[in-house]
Amino acid sequence: MTIRVLLADDQTLVREAFAMLVESARDMEVVGQAATGRQAVRLARSERADLVVMDIRMPDLDGIEATRLIAADEDLAGVRVLVLTTYDTDENIVDALRAGASGFLVKDTRPAELLDAIRTVAAGESLLSPGPTARLIERFLRSPSAPETGGPECLSGREREVLALVARGLNNTEIAEALGLSPLTAKTHVSRIMGKLAARDRAQLVIVAYESGLVTPGSV
Repeated sequence: MTIRVLLADDQTLVREAFAMLVESARDMEVVGQAATGRQAVRLARSERADLVVMDIRMPDLDGIEATRLIAADEDLAGVRVLVLTTYDTDENIVDALRAGASGFLVKDTRPAELLDAIRTVAAGESLLSPGPTARLIERFLRSPSAPETGGPECLSGREREVLALVARGLNNTEIAEALGLSPLTAKTHVSRIMGKLAARDRAQLVIVAYESGLVTPGSV
């Protein structure tokens, strides 16, 4: 199955570089390029992209608002958004996750890691770049409108272990290896945790883990 990727970045050279990288993968194709957030929303609708690689700072409509429009559009329910940002200078990552982004990576990510991230997010999982996660969540918890979810009190001991590893940025395979489980069992645990906590995706699971004190900033 070919992943249909839309690239949104206001810098032409960046878009072209990403396009060459994506097209080099046999399981992906670039179906459009957008220089503004408004173009990204329009092309997501017209080209039926599976995933949008979204920059934050763009003219006309920024990546956060574009993400919010895509996430709120029922006709685009299957479209996932992966934010790429220069994290140290961009203070809007929290808003992007709240708007509906399925994950984020910093722009100095290695090419192979970006392709893997696209595959992960397109497959329906969420992805957080492990390095800045603690700083991200620490700032998020100081914001007034964090998402309302359940607490981890309803989880079993094993589920709490899985939640803690999700908060540290591990994917299902890595969680399985860490706990001596099969990947399918790890995936099942994550799905059950999301259901119990009424969380939309793994990004919200990370928020719950930090908000409850199960994981603390600086421990990642």
